[in-house]
Parts: sequence; C-alpha cells; structure tokens
Amino acid sequence: MPMPPVPDAARCSTPSVPPKILSHRRLWPGLALAGGVAVAAMALRRLPGVAVLSPMILAIVIGVAVRNLVGTPASARPGLGVAMRPVLRVAIVLLGLQLTVADIVELGWSSVAILAATLAATFLFTVWLGRRLGVEPGLARLVAAGTSICGASAVVAANTATRASDEDVAYAVACVTLFGSLAMVIYPMLPNVLHLGPRAYGLWAGASIHEIAQVLAASFQAGGEAGHVGTIAKLSRVTMLAPVVLLLGVWTARAGGWAASGRAEQGGAAGRPPVPWFVFGFLALCGLNSVIAVDPEVRGWIVLATTVLLTVALAAMGLETDIRRLAAKGLRPLLLGAAATVFIAAFSLGLIEIFG
Repeated sequence: MPMPPVPDAARCSTPSVPPKILSHRRLWPGLALAGGVAVAAMALRRLPGVAVLSPMILAIVIGVAVRNLVGTPASARPGLGVAMRPVLRVAIVLLGLQLTVADIVELGWSSVAILAATLAATFLFTVWLGRRLGVEPGLARLVAAGTSICGASAVVAANTATRASDEDVAYAVACVTLFGSLAMVIYPMLPNVLHLGPRAYGLWAGASIHEIAQVLAASFQAGGEAGHVGTIAKLSRVTMLAPVVLLLGVWTARAGGWAASGRAEQGGAAGRPPVPWFVFGFLALCGLNSVIAVDPEVRGWIVLATTVLLTVALAAMGLETDIRRLAAKGLRPLLLGAAATVFIAAFSLGLIEIFG
C-alpha cells in the first residue's frame, strides 16, 4: 500500500543543519584528539623526573606515538589543521603578556645586546652549516630558530614563515629538545669550573639553553639570583621571536621557497612573503603589559592558557608526523642541532666573559 504524501508543512518542520555548523562539526574530532593528547602530556608531567620536560615536548612525543602505532583517522585532519595554525597563533600572541619593557631594562642593555648578538650569530651559523651539511633549507632554518630563540615554540612559529613539512617540524623539535635537555643537565656543573657568578651564570643559561622550562631548571640550581636573571634573559629572547619570523618570511620569499611551495596564504599573491599578523599581536600585548598592571592571578591563568594552547598545537603536529619520513632525513640534521647547541653555548659565554 503506497504511503500518503507528506504535507509541505511537515517537511518544513524537519530541522536542517546549516552548512556552517556542519563545517564546524568537522573540526571537533581533530581538536578533541589533539586536546586529549595535550591533557595526557600535562598529566604525565606529574610523574617523578618528568616535570623538567615541558608539556609541549611530551605532547609531540605522544602524538607521534599515536600516529605511528595506532594511526590518525582521516576525520581528524581538519581539526588538526586548525590546532596547528589558528590555535598556535593565538598562543604566540598570548606569550606577549609574559614580559614587559621594565623586565628588559632591569636586565641591562649590555645584556640585551649580548642576547641579540648571540641569537643572530647562532641563527646565521646554523643556516650556513646546514647548507654545508646538505640539510634541507627549511629544516635548517627551523633548527636555527629553535636553537637561537626558544625551542619548540620558536620552531612552530618560524614554520608559519618557512612552511616546511610536518616531519621537518618534528625533527627540529626533537633536535632542540634533545640538546636543550643535555644542556639543562650539564650547565649546573659548570659555574665553579668557569668561575661564573650567579648573574653571569643566569645570563648564560638564559642566552643559550633552548626551552624556558630547561632554563628555569638549570638556572635556579645556582640560586635565586641566577634563576631570576636566567628567567628574564630567556623571556627577552622570546620577544626576539617576532622580528625573526618577519625576516624569515621575507628571506623565504626571496629564496623562491614560498612561491615554489605553492602554499601561500589564501588570497596572497604568489612569491610574496606571508604576513604573520599574530606577531604584531604578540608585540601589542607585550606593550600593553608594559603600561597596564595585570593582576598576578589573571596573569597565572593567562600563562596556563598559553601553555595549554601550545601543547594542543604540538600534539596536533605529532599526530600528523610519519616517523618513517622522519627517519629518511638521516642524521645530518641531528649533527646540525648538536653543532648549533655547542656554538650558542660557546659564543654567548665568550661575549659574557668579554662584556658581561
């Protein structure tokens, strides 16, 4: 028996899902997966001996393990893309609230000059040596950024300009994590050997160790003054991330890498460098933090939010990394990371001995 026709009114009463909502729903599987990995990484830091590692590092390690042992579902790809780009950029903007101009003035302009000279020399040396070793230019620049500025955060921020592959990003993060961790263990053994006072040692640690957490762990072992100076020095290096990313965009475009990659931002002209607007947001919040006092409790929540967002972004990066393609790059980038770490340690120490 045929079914009676459905009245028009009944058809109209059936709710339809707007295309925009359907599009947003496509993001949730990937965002949830990256968020779950980030939560696992932050929980893992509570274990004895693991707290010295940043949750960002743990997140990318867990993400790589999940990707290569279990696999990342295709449905997660759109959300992972959002985590690696907009989420990451918001986190970098929020980093601007962790430093003020007064902090830099307290450090002293001679110390800031040492930090800037060390950053520039290390970056250029690493890129030069990468070319001599035959390391891909994009990967060499990521290792240079991570070593000279602030570890994993600098790697993923610099990649907004270089647009290297996910495997290059993972390899660069692995390099700066490995050698920054070694520096964190070795540095506290050296102040007496090198006859460094607390301030000089703190400045050295802040100028040359890669991750913020690694600097804190190494510098505070020499006392409160060394820890305080090391923290400010490290955060001052973080502010230099903004001009480096801008210059990297121009450098990549002039080298032809941006136009050749075919991955310019939507609406951008081929061959033009990307405009990392989030960098200006970072500088704006740093300036705002210098003129408006932020409540310590609010600042604590902002720092936590920044860490969470960066951890989610690194988790997404790990979930998109194929370890077989990573291994295919060989040991040359690892040798580059080791040489860059030795260079930044020796160069910054030499400047501190001469001018500090």
